[in-house]
Amino acid sequence: MNRSIASILLVCFLLWSPCAARVVNGQPPDKQPLSLDDLAAMRDVAELQISPDGNWVAYTVRTVDVKEDKRTSDIWMTRWDGSQTIQLTFSKESEQNPRWSPDNKYLSFLAGRGGEAEASQVWLLNRAGGEAEKLTDVKGGVSDYYWSPDSRRMILVVRDPDPEETKDPKEKKAPKPIVINRYEFKRDIVGYITTRHQHLYLFDVQSRKIEPLTTGDFDETQPAWSPDGSAIAFVSKRGKEPDRDNNSDIFIIEAKTGAAPRQLTTYAGSDSEPAWSPDGKTIAYIQGGPGELIGYAVRNLTVIPVAGGQPKVLTSGLDRNVNRPQWSRDGSSVYCLLEDDRTRVLAQVPAAGGPVKRVMTDRREISGYEVGDSNKIALISSDPLSPREIFAVGDRQLRQLTHQNQEWLSKVKLGSVEEISFKSKDGTAINGFVTKPPDYVAGRRYPTLLRIHGGPVSQFSNQFDFEWQLFAAHGYVVVTANPRGSSGRGQDFSKTIYADWGNKDAQDVLAAVDYVVAQGIADPDKLGIGGWSYGGMLTNYTIAQDTRFKVAVSGASISNIIAGYGTDQYIRDYEAELGPPWKSLEKWLKISFPFLHADKIVTPTLFLCGEKDFNVPLLNSEQMYQALKSLGRDTELVIYPGQFHGITRPSYVRDRYERYLAWYDKYLMRKGGPDSAGAKESRSSQTR
Repeated sequence: MNRSIASILLVCFLLWSPCAARVVNGQPPDKQPLSLDDLAAMRDVAELQISPDGNWVAYTVRTVDVKEDKRTSDIWMTRWDGSQTIQLTFSKESEQNPRWSPDNKYLSFLAGRGGEAEASQVWLLNRAGGEAEKLTDVKGGVSDYYWSPDSRRMILVVRDPDPEETKDPKEKKAPKPIVINRYEFKRDIVGYITTRHQHLYLFDVQSRKIEPLTTGDFDETQPAWSPDGSAIAFVSKRGKEPDRDNNSDIFIIEAKTGAAPRQLTTYAGSDSEPAWSPDGKTIAYIQGGPGELIGYAVRNLTVIPVAGGQPKVLTSGLDRNVNRPQWSRDGSSVYCLLEDDRTRVLAQVPAAGGPVKRVMTDRREISGYEVGDSNKIALISSDPLSPREIFAVGDRQLRQLTHQNQEWLSKVKLGSVEEISFKSKDGTAINGFVTKPPDYVAGRRYPTLLRIHGGPVSQFSNQFDFEWQLFAAHGYVVVTANPRGSSGRGQDFSKTIYADWGNKDAQDVLAAVDYVVAQGIADPDKLGIGGWSYGGMLTNYTIAQDTRFKVAVSGASISNIIAGYGTDQYIRDYEAELGPPWKSLEKWLKISFPFLHADKIVTPTLFLCGEKDFNVPLLNSEQMYQALKSLGRDTELVIYPGQFHGITRPSYVRDRYERYLAWYDKYLMRKGGPDSAGAKESRSSQTR
């Protein structure tokens, strides 16, 4: 980077630096409880990459553009010693996937800078200075890419272009009918799945020549270059009917046009995330559990010789999910992220087998990491009181490198978050969290919200949760649990709810409420419940069998499970877990009881969903809304136009939280209640 550009950027950095946070009479401003305005103030840090010389860390920062009503991400970089932070991109469009060239000359990224309709292409920033240069112009766009070890080529992941989009706009007529002939034919965001596939292409950086590396009626993902640049490992499903199972395998192909791929793994399940050893002789990867257990199965770290042979599972005795394998630079061990109870840690496993070493044991969540060429390790991490930032790892200690949220955190007053453990109805130990209002007074009972996570194979963990803090700032205690079905506690714990949804897991989340009531924290007469996706489903299951809740919020949920068959994206899971409806109707009817016995629900319930959700489609929320409306219950349905399973438009995200609060307040914050004074005080203090 030339001196003039570096000087300008350094000035920008100093002006931005959190160290220059506003002060009043030499003192920081009084902290205020978190409010909906803070949705636009938070910054989300992701996608770190350590430069080959180890001096810089590149990453993305996602922010909200309130005026344009969209979220955008920019590329930043911070020196390894933390002495300098520079924002590299400033466009209205998003930049993502930052990657250093191995020769340390360039920093590349993906962006669609021709507006929202333009597909992502690879762009190049020369570290000697200058503007970003568009490197690729590929029809269909680039969804992922990686540099070759010699920095001369890239491997691109490209989806077949839409034939309609390749025509001259003047020649476009009415859209053609969508022809479906696949077993799995729909997916959220992607839409209807037809015959378009995703393939690998070789791209010459100097000549800009692009050549196909793979072809056929398959999809390829997760390419990884061999250390000498002669071959590429990738993941593909190439069985007789790949739509009908979860059997993905790892293949190796020479990095030249016309080469034929060689299948390396043959496990009848999911193999993914290949990573080459430094000597190029071994590949580490993630092997899924038994295919019949679908998402409930535990994933293991595995190694296999590149020449072929028997794979060796390195974490078979761990009974915990692992992912993102990366080799140590000497090839003696493999790093990975290990999911444990309410936390995800960085772990190290000997490549020859042996005990799993936890590099960090802090009670926090690690969402990403990288082992640099210079053996430096950086990671992205969060805890319940601070959003994600990047940290350097050294001697089992963390040194914070980025401070994107420091200024914002200096202004907000957060509620305390505590880990809790309790017994379920049958004596099973269940773990979770309780979040208390910032001005919590011991001995006072508070209106309390039970919030339930999605998945179901997921978990609440030691990371920052805006929702918890928003409800706490509004005067609520928030209790969350990781019921059976959750991840983080092994395969048996997860598969307890296999084909038996809304039973043991409902008992577990109810036990969380019993716990906070018994502790004198929750007001038993002011209880609310809610969640999104499976969290919404379990909300429906719970209020259909327990009437203690005065109010419920059910987001993107389903209760008439048979209505999901053929209308959502889970056809393989349904047939594996429940069997086809015509063969096992009793199972389908059993787990559809919130809809088939909707008359048992008396809790006022707010339903919400994205209009284009193919994950848990809108029709499911419409059915439950219609059932409760028919029964004369207090209910409402909110539909977010153009949104998928996740609500992403900033104004809709804010609207959803506003509706949550209004609906909960209507039944739990009524004037004159035992906690109305404390709640009123908490709400009024939000004014800025």
